[in-house]
Amino acid sequence: MAGPTTAQRGAGKQEGAPERPPRPGPEGRRITRRRLLVLIAAAVLLLGSGAVWVLYGSSWLRVGQVRVTGVRVLTPAEVERAAAVPMNAPLVSVDTGAIEKRLRQKLPRIDSVDVVRSWPHGIGLKVTERKPVLLVEKGAKFIEVDAEGVRFATVDKAPAGVPLLEVATGRSASLRRFGGGRLVREAVRVARDLPGGVAEDTRVVRVASYDAISLELTGDRTVLWGSGEAGAAKARVLTALMKAAPKAGHFDVSAPTAPAVSGS
Repeated sequence: MAGPTTAQRGAGKQEGAPERPPRPGPEGRRITRRRLLVLIAAAVLLLGSGAVWVLYGSSWLRVGQVRVTGVRVLTPAEVERAAAVPMNAPLVSVDTGAIEKRLRQKLPRIDSVDVVRSWPHGIGLKVTERKPVLLVEKGAKFIEVDAEGVRFATVDKAPAGVPLLEVATGRSASLRRFGGGRLVREAVRVARDLPGGVAEDTRVVRVASYDAISLELTGDRTVLWGSGEAGAAKARVLTALMKAAPKAGHFDVSAPTAPAVSGS
């Protein structure tokens, strides 16, 4: 008995098997990719729009408080007023650079300030104040001078432990040659280099000329420092002299390699 023909076997497979959908051609694949890209772009746009609304349009991330740290003489209220932080503004839109500029202009006592966003509702102001190393007497008041020679504040009462600065005036040749500003900077340089114990005991830094700077200490003691050069060496020599001759009244370290002591 003859078996089924090839045509019959092929017909049987076609009747029993499901038909496969035709594969898309190159044009169909391009259309599918374009649709996918459109969907991705739409999703990104929606997410971006939502993020922009949350940051700028919603009431969630807005300035609600200002926190001031680091102040010693200034008060937090003074700093906050000068900063003029825009309350209830979107936190992301706050111009931190403008706030820093306002603070430095309005409050010269501020040496530096770090303005940071404190999510979700705050602005932080971390203040570093200038520290006086010398005082310039002006009438009944005192001008504070920092370690850079900047005159930054006028106060009614002299801060404790800060020496008074006296600079030669009139027809001083040194004053004419170097100018008052240069002599003040030399005095500041000397004040920075003083040993800790000597700095605490210094009451007056007197500048007769560029290379004739002297100190008036407690206990009627004086120190001839000379110029502001070789400050570290002079500080070491002065410390040693004071230990060796604690009852001396005058110390000369203007030439640190040949110091002198008198009045013991």
